[in-house]
Amino acid sequence: MKHHNPRIPHALLAGLVATLLAGTAAARPPVYATPAEKTFVDALLAKMTVEEKLGQLNQPPGVGNNTGPAAMAGSEDQIRRGEIGSYLGTQGAVLTCRLQRIAVEQSRLGIPLLFGYDVIHGHRTVFPVPLGESASFDPAEVQRAARVAAIEASAHGIHWTYAPMVDISRDPRWGRVVEGAGEDPYLGSVLAAARVRGFQGEDLRAPDAVLATAKHFVAYGAAEAGRDYNVADISERTLHELYLPPFKAAVDAGAQSIMAAFNEIAGVPMHAHQPLIEDLLRKQWGWDGLLVSDYTGVMELMPHGVAADREQAGILGLRAGVDVDMVSQIYVKDLPAAVKAGRIPMAQLDASVRRVLNAKYRLGLFDDPYRSCTDDGARERALTLTPQHRADARRMAQKSLVLLENDNQVLPLSKSVRTLAVIGPLADHRRAMLGNWAVAGREEDAITPLEGLKAALGDRTRLVVAKGADIDSQDTRGIADAVAAAKQADAVVMFLGEHPDMSAEANNRTSLDLPGVQEHLALAVAATGKPVVVVLLNGRPLSIGGLKGKVPAILEAWFPGIEGGHAIADVLFGDVNPSAKLPITFPHNVGQVPIYYAHKNTGRPPRTEEKYTSKYLDVPWTPLYAFGHGLSYTTFRYDVPVVSSATLKPDALEQQVSVRVTNTGKRAGDEVVQLYVRDDVASITRPVKQLRGFQRVSLQPGESKTVTFTLGFDDLAMYDARMRQVVEPGTFTVFVGGSSDRTQQTAFRVAGP
Repeated sequence: MKHHNPRIPHALLAGLVATLLAGTAAARPPVYATPAEKTFVDALLAKMTVEEKLGQLNQPPGVGNNTGPAAMAGSEDQIRRGEIGSYLGTQGAVLTCRLQRIAVEQSRLGIPLLFGYDVIHGHRTVFPVPLGESASFDPAEVQRAARVAAIEASAHGIHWTYAPMVDISRDPRWGRVVEGAGEDPYLGSVLAAARVRGFQGEDLRAPDAVLATAKHFVAYGAAEAGRDYNVADISERTLHELYLPPFKAAVDAGAQSIMAAFNEIAGVPMHAHQPLIEDLLRKQWGWDGLLVSDYTGVMELMPHGVAADREQAGILGLRAGVDVDMVSQIYVKDLPAAVKAGRIPMAQLDASVRRVLNAKYRLGLFDDPYRSCTDDGARERALTLTPQHRADARRMAQKSLVLLENDNQVLPLSKSVRTLAVIGPLADHRRAMLGNWAVAGREEDAITPLEGLKAALGDRTRLVVAKGADIDSQDTRGIADAVAAAKQADAVVMFLGEHPDMSAEANNRTSLDLPGVQEHLALAVAATGKPVVVVLLNGRPLSIGGLKGKVPAILEAWFPGIEGGHAIADVLFGDVNPSAKLPITFPHNVGQVPIYYAHKNTGRPPRTEEKYTSKYLDVPWTPLYAFGHGLSYTTFRYDVPVVSSATLKPDALEQQVSVRVTNTGKRAGDEVVQLYVRDDVASITRPVKQLRGFQRVSLQPGESKTVTFTLGFDDLAMYDARMRQVVEPGTFTVFVGGSSDRTQQTAFRVAGP
């Protein structure tokens, strides 16, 4: 096999990187480094052998961990030899204490271990999946969910979480869309920062702080065909405008860790992408945190075809700035000779080791290596699944439920209903409450929808339960029993959707239809003429157009966490008025994908009356449900928005946009007021609208409030042909409303120089 040069030429991406750097915002992340930290780490580095340095970069998996093709557990003897710097997937106050004691008391230098774990949407107290949390459009609530997760995880001996996932994706076929904030970079940026603040808390040295990891750097959500681990072939403009902003927001919020992505950019795998990691992240953005590989990501440079062997893969990864080698053990096993022979500069190795030691210093582990563990597990027990944490999870779930349809005001249901039919394969599916990537979650902690309904109704209502069909089966024999159950009832609630393993890593779909015969089941039950509510449990947009107009009420519940059953009942019976909004567009069918609200016009925008325009023969060009859509049990009226200045000077680009919102219904409710902006005529084509603000407002019946947004340079700016961030003179249209497709609008001008 031909041995390739381990250096990836910068010239390969010179144009890309130059433009990226040219357009980078001036904001800098918080500075955690101190003179004391440098002095301490310098002294420790001076004592370390090459083997001990490489050991700090080695992260083997814990026992029982296997999320990839090559699980290899690190031994206790490796800890004693200083060959392990951190563990993946090891938790438990007693276990981590035991391993930490070996590192601190039995290794030559006594350097403490870092324990990393996938704490994605809660720890033992499982919250809604991240896509569901994002539907709340409530950064404070999202931050609280991450804080609870950090409190519990740290009590279980964990120092480092591999969250938040900040990948933007406009392809719901991709299984990991469930882990992100959806399709929009503005919403994704706001929530990325909120999650980082929640995980890390106000003080990294506090015992309940965990290092946050923004992942996957970068453009993982752009995988071709929605197929996990696939290539991402995107333009420099798309990279900068869509995929980088949430990472910049995470960095500016103080994220201490970033994880490299499995995909490539412009022919270079991200685990070997020196220009984007070293030049952009570190030099231009000023980020000094810890960059970790994804699971066997360094080793996978070989099947990518840029490394001939393990040593070359390790050299490429380390030179690119990948500090921690997760699982592969390439750095510790295959690089000692390369370092000693000068194929890797010592300064390069020291830079990565320094960042690992910095992280341990910032967490206070050198002062108290046992800060997150106890020999008896008392702290773990005291801080796990507390009543307050469960209440937080219930409230988050309530705010994540999106009311898609409510014809004839079928919802809310009355608690005095005499007979209620509960139908569907997910009505009592405990695992569906957890969703995927609830690694420490336990099914026995979860409240199912059926249990939630029973708790809400007590003995007043007779429940008639029928499964109707399996989640993913063509067997229709249970449909007759479901129809019979519906005919006995005064109202029907159906729980349909995906198995949680269908929306997850390595679980991509080419169909977005309800799996199996669930749509057939829903239509058969709806044909009884009974008031029917469909509750969806899923981790991605589904093409449910077949239910629209035939099922009167549809509630999107995602995978709502361990308190999901209670939260669903709270909304179904009107104890809570739904307020969530879709963070991602729902298509009519998979053939519309990718479909997203911030699209650009073509030279021939869709027009029904003209054939030769950009549209389909078989479905509308518009979505089934637009980004930002979500109904309430009340109604809201928006007045025409008002701007503070009809014309802005180029050196004074602050604009205030105010809108009066009125609750015109009979129930109190929350509304997520959304602000979108369009640059009407520009030197570069622009999206038809872009989210630039949102606020949650609570209104009593008949009450009005004025909501005010402030726009600035970043909200109006674009990247010109030379990728310089500019605001060009001309008109801007602002849109304000309760969804991206239902807005009131006004306009203002930016004057020329």
